[in-house]
Amino acid sequence: MTKRPRYFNLEPIMNPKSIAVIGASDNPDKIGHVILANNVASGFRGAIYPININASGTIMGYTAYKSILDVKEKVDLAVVAVPAEVVPKVVEECGRAGVRGIIVVSGGFSEVGRKDLQDKVTRSGMKYNIPIIGPNCLGVTDSYSKIDTLFLPAAKIDKPVVGGVSFASQSGAVGSSVLDMIDNEGFGLARFISYGNAAVVDEVDILNYLADDEKTKVIVFYIEGVQRGKEFIEAAKRAALKKPIVVSKGGMTDEGAKAAHSHTAALAGSHQAYEAVFKQFGFIMADDIQELLNLSKIFETQPLPKGRRIAILTNGGGTGVLATDALYEHGLQIAEMSKKTVESLRKVMPPIVNVRLPLDMAGDAEKTRFEAALAAFEADPKIDAIIAIALFQTPGADENVAAKLVEYGTKMRKPMVVVSPGGSYTKRQRQIIEKGGVPVYESPGEAAKALAALASYAEYRDSHVKKSR
Repeated sequence: MTKRPRYFNLEPIMNPKSIAVIGASDNPDKIGHVILANNVASGFRGAIYPININASGTIMGYTAYKSILDVKEKVDLAVVAVPAEVVPKVVEECGRAGVRGIIVVSGGFSEVGRKDLQDKVTRSGMKYNIPIIGPNCLGVTDSYSKIDTLFLPAAKIDKPVVGGVSFASQSGAVGSSVLDMIDNEGFGLARFISYGNAAVVDEVDILNYLADDEKTKVIVFYIEGVQRGKEFIEAAKRAALKKPIVVSKGGMTDEGAKAAHSHTAALAGSHQAYEAVFKQFGFIMADDIQELLNLSKIFETQPLPKGRRIAILTNGGGTGVLATDALYEHGLQIAEMSKKTVESLRKVMPPIVNVRLPLDMAGDAEKTRFEAALAAFEADPKIDAIIAIALFQTPGADENVAAKLVEYGTKMRKPMVVVSPGGSYTKRQRQIIEKGGVPVYESPGEAAKALAALASYAEYRDSHVKKSR
């Protein structure tokens, strides 16, 4: 077998000028039909070539071909959605045709014991030096090039807006769930890569690609196992100095590791070993999908803090106490306001407000009090970050407060998060704030953990930048 390159260039897959869908169909129940339809609906502007061995005439209005070898033009990306037994032959033909990148969504390989079939795919990838994603994966979607090779019907999934988070997942199920949830969390997506069994393209290739990608501000990974440990460590060390990496590791228990192996044929390994590597190289670890999203949105929208001194403002005293506890539980601390900040707040706050942190502005606080506190905290050099607790059940808290939180949360050079638990009215205000670019959490604990992760990454990067000088 030809020796693999240090890492594959994924540009032909993420930014192709032409796509062939092998297994395309006019039957809406077929995966090949969904993939073809999704690329049309997503607004992909390149050439599209439906391929089906039984083709005659057109598929979905596009000229159809019986084989990739029949296409006279050069094809950048081939998406393969045919039975597993046929895949090695199709991949070999793609190599002969000069296809620059391949995605195999078909299952039925190492994850079910058919390593022989997967090895054939790997050999063809190495022989022709083609990056191949999969098999047994969802594929990719890209907010910039507008490709969408997922076989998820568009009506069943919420597609995120364009943004700076790129998400790679070894699991298609986890990937599709997170992809569906991202839009509701108020942040945007750059690239999504579901890579399945990683027969050719693996975590090292993806990490290297996303580390150098100008559109990606935050790298988010769901990993069940790593095949090239040494190369992964090298890639992790380089990538973490360039941008934050949020990771969730599947297969933490012995039984979970067994499930991971049967799921994607991953070499799950010791959770403790992975955790040690992730911490050493500044990865931000998430325990579950919700935490993965909680951490992703703060890194995508907020600047890094200069320290761990946090100011809390609230229109409900009890939540301020809970937030204070949460700060110290996660290694943060309450800031000490400067005399100038205390004096400025005493001038605008009513007598019932005790000007100290956490700042309880009282239950009738409205946009004027929120704005005064935010402006004072923004200007105070003794404050590194802000938790703004907005209880929209109170009389003074409304869409005007939400607008002020967006205004300050997007213009400040220090991070700010919002905590806002509640029902339907609160949910509408949360959506205003998150769509405006400020992360919102339902509990002080979630907010504190996200800020602590932001502070830890800032410290990691600062310390390693200083060492490199």
